[in-house]
Amino acid sequence: MFYAIPLESRPTWRNPPWMTVLLILVNMLVFWGPQRSEQKAEQRAARFYVQSELPRLELPAFVEWLAETGSPHATTARRLLARGDVENLLEGLQREKAFLHKLHVDAVVTPANPRYAEWKNERREYEAMLPPPFTERWAQDHNAGAGFKPWTWVTSAFLHASTGHLLGNMLFLFLFGFSVELALGRGLYLGFYLLGAVGASALAAWAYAGNGGYGLGASGAVSSLMGMYAVMYRLRRIRFFYQLFFYFNYVTAPALILLPAWIANELLQHFVGGQGIAYMAHLGGLLTGALLMAGTMRWRQLQLPSATAEAAPDPFAQHVASARRLAAEMKFDLACAEWRAAAKLRPDDADTLRAWFNTARLWPAGEDFHRAAHRIFRLSPHDPVTLELQYTSYKTYLDHAKPGARLKPDDMARLARRFTRARQFADAERLCQALLKTAPDHPELADTLSLCATGLLQAGRRDQALGWLPELLRLAPQDMVTRTLQKG
Repeated sequence: MFYAIPLESRPTWRNPPWMTVLLILVNMLVFWGPQRSEQKAEQRAARFYVQSELPRLELPAFVEWLAETGSPHATTARRLLARGDVENLLEGLQREKAFLHKLHVDAVVTPANPRYAEWKNERREYEAMLPPPFTERWAQDHNAGAGFKPWTWVTSAFLHASTGHLLGNMLFLFLFGFSVELALGRGLYLGFYLLGAVGASALAAWAYAGNGGYGLGASGAVSSLMGMYAVMYRLRRIRFFYQLFFYFNYVTAPALILLPAWIANELLQHFVGGQGIAYMAHLGGLLTGALLMAGTMRWRQLQLPSATAEAAPDPFAQHVASARRLAAEMKFDLACAEWRAAAKLRPDDADTLRAWFNTARLWPAGEDFHRAAHRIFRLSPHDPVTLELQYTSYKTYLDHAKPGARLKPDDMARLARRFTRARQFADAERLCQALLKTAPDHPELADTLSLCATGLLQAGRRDQALGWLPELLRLAPQDMVTRTLQKG
């Protein structure tokens, strides 16, 4: 999984991106209007189905039919039938038009069946409860034998399968759409958005024809906006937040470099994952958007939105820019001063503190090295990235600080607790020992030792945890970990 979100541009309310807002509203109205009404009616019909005799008369025959036709879903359906999962089997049955046809022509439950009349009445009542198809009518149909319905290449881009699906697409539509709209103008932007939806659907129609199911969602059209954005800014360096599987960070890079990264990600996901998400629609959107924007920029000069064109100079950004420039000129002492000023404005900005610490490391006896380390140790977030920064900075600080590390008791207690949670027990115990020696009356000492001993117990290191029992008996005799260790 890979995605990147631009952080540089911001919408301007002097020229609001009304077309982007309108597209978002239309998507939301369709989902919470006719689609939600359809879903509620289907749920009512499903509740009737579950309570009727229809499952016993239809579902075993449906599972047998899947096996006879060699369906890849036959094994799953058999498991669902064995555990009585009627709702999921019904959902699959409703998608199999060939089996529904057999039901309707009395080829499954035949007139010779003694319960035929009962089945016929309940089947008629169930189908009367079903709403007129809305989502299926306007979605892209990938089932074998589906007719050619080119209008669904656009309408499917305004349908969504769930609330999460809708909100995720709308977030990316806004993040990329407003910049593209401000550059193209509302009319051309809307035209390109719809053409992006067509391009995405065209590739999906080629890739998924006959595979079954329906294609729906704005992600193909949104991907076209991403392709337009990358080509529009080209080599301009844009700050992005990105996630690659479980790793996430910030990077400043030319916008165009993201286009091949996005394309490679969609191809990889298609061939490796490939189920449940129309990665080829995303790829079609990316390619369509990139081509549309490249063609536009050949015959028309665009005025690109800029985050700094309307805003007053940001002192923090100015200090960061100066620090980077001075570091590039190898004026590291002056760069340290700029990083220090930036950190004063944003004391919890981990990237700034990391840069200040790494620059100050060149003078391990200087005050900047100690002060940057202390700021990092006091960062409050508990996420893995912050913890990794604190741990690596701590190891570097111990190894290089001159004449030696200057850790305050509060920092020792905080780091000991964090390293325990990260299962860095050796460093956590060393910090506990140092805290006992330098600040035996520290108000957080008992809690810190208790947490360290608990972490050791949970990791199966009982003998190490027992080493803390004398101190725990003195400082926290009633704690659960103390009583546990006493029991032997």
